[in-house]
Amino acid sequence: MNMPISARQQFAADLHAALSRRPRSISPKYFYDEIGSHLFEQICELPEYYPTRTELALLQRHAREMADCIGPRAQLVEYGAGALRKVRLLLDKLERPHSFVPVDISGTHLLAACAELAQDHPALAITPVVADFTQPHDLPARPADGRRVGFFPGSSIGNFTPAEAQDFLAMAAQELRGGGLLIGIDLVKDPAVLHAAYNDAAGVTAAFNLNLLERARRELGAEFEPDGFSHSAFYNAPQQRIEMHLLSRRRQHLTLGGSVYEFAAGETLHTEHSHKYSIAGFQALAAKAGFSAGPAWTDEREWFALLWLRSPT
Repeated sequence: MNMPISARQQFAADLHAALSRRPRSISPKYFYDEIGSHLFEQICELPEYYPTRTELALLQRHAREMADCIGPRAQLVEYGAGALRKVRLLLDKLERPHSFVPVDISGTHLLAACAELAQDHPALAITPVVADFTQPHDLPARPADGRRVGFFPGSSIGNFTPAEAQDFLAMAAQELRGGGLLIGIDLVKDPAVLHAAYNDAAGVTAAFNLNLLERARRELGAEFEPDGFSHSAFYNAPQQRIEMHLLSRRRQHLTLGGSVYEFAAGETLHTEHSHKYSIAGFQALAAKAGFSAGPAWTDEREWFALLWLRSPT
């Protein structure tokens, strides 16, 4: 009988695979250990990083309309829940919510956030699920008298390739049958705005990116030169996405579990991409997964949008 693979073993296997292929790339989910999760919360407060404050303003302005779409007695499932800051604005407007199910890969961070939320919402049933929400996972039973509804803020869907995004949406459409999905997307805009958001003056995004290798050092015993890599982020216009890379500053070797991987000067490990969408383009993508378009809310500059998508019945 095969024993289940541990999260650390999976990280090691995925990093070996990433270092063995060309071009080298790894899932951004490995950013989010406890240190990475805290760094991301700092990124969300940076003056250059507009998505969080823009989305929060949309929620503050339109949460009642969004709650009307969700309906009474809903079981609210938040994918990639993080610090649970945004969902509070939604919970305050929901009519007699049945329960809240935050799903996140960073267990320590998630459980601490749930404990804080429970203090402010003592009557709310909160069932955290520590899991990779892009993979099969178990959720509590649906409410008998309400709908299951998804909440996926933060434009994290942009971290998926369009094919991966469609796969996630297809999974969500089945998981949320009879309900819907409220999802945040970052919109196409001036590349200079995007460049500043991912290359902040304080260097927090750089630390967040570099922490992936530091995590490999801490958890997997990886060995590499302390100053051997630097943060690189740029806008890939043809693919309408920001790319983040860890760039080798010189010819060097990285050792992991007895294997030695050579990096040439300027060679990179691609750690994240963040696709930018139009509202109509994303609605068309969601339609292929079975959703139908509902209301959409955007800011006056049209930098960010929250979309309500109706699930199939």
